[in-house]
Amino acid sequence: MSLVLQDSVVFITGGGSGLGAATARRLAADGALIAVNDLDPIAAQKIADEVGGIALPFDVTDSDAFDAAVDQCVASLGRLDVMVNNAGIAPQDVSNKMDLTIANQMKRFEGRIADMDPMNYLVDLTNDAWDRMLRVHLYGAFYGCRAALRHMQPQRSGRIINISSILGQQPSAAAPHYSVAKAGMITLTKSVAAEVAHLGINVNAVCPGYIETPLLTPFSEMVKAGIVTRIAKGYMGEPNDIAEMIRFLSGPESSYCTGDVFTVSGGYNG
Repeated sequence: MSLVLQDSVVFITGGGSGLGAATARRLAADGALIAVNDLDPIAAQKIADEVGGIALPFDVTDSDAFDAAVDQCVASLGRLDVMVNNAGIAPQDVSNKMDLTIANQMKRFEGRIADMDPMNYLVDLTNDAWDRMLRVHLYGAFYGCRAALRHMQPQRSGRIINISSILGQQPSAAAPHYSVAKAGMITLTKSVAAEVAHLGINVNAVCPGYIETPLLTPFSEMVKAGIVTRIAKGYMGEPNDIAEMIRFLSGPESSYCTGDVFTVSGGYNG
């Protein structure tokens, strides 16, 4: 049986768990050769061994390390066909403000707007938390796009897939730094896509809704339950739901898609 991605070389950041690991398994099942990045070298090696790929652990906020890893990928596997900029981190203080959020919601339902308390999401946000969030998501995607294009442009082919978020489209008051970083990834995607379309390189963004991954670990069960009430499907997605979209964007079926944004959210409405 012919495998659609046979011998295509795919580089996945944040591939040691969650969406990245699911994507590595899905694309490998269609014949792709996988380079697995993760900040955790043990996690990266585990998934690489599972899919018969190579592990390239580094921090995506380190541009020199990113360039070196992509060069190493090409040296080891011969080329680069797909870059999946997936590495990410979640806001860490969501659950801490849940009680106040619920109390404010009750006051809103009762029409007591003047009695609602300040949430201080932005006021309490530190410089370090803001910087780290933007560096991992937006800078990481920028470094990944740039490193990939250095190899894709000479061969005049390639796919870049940036994993943004539903919060990049529907910003959350509870996560301004995350929302800004993910929105920036969408704009980056469109800008780069317009630049390189004539070179046979497609650049697209995927915006997952709330998916059951380790990134949701900081969320309490009460927070998760509140999120589910806003999902039309009535449940959170699974990593494979996103991996299937990435598979589509990695293959020939999506040849006319570039600069596009694909939302996979189960009908989330924030």
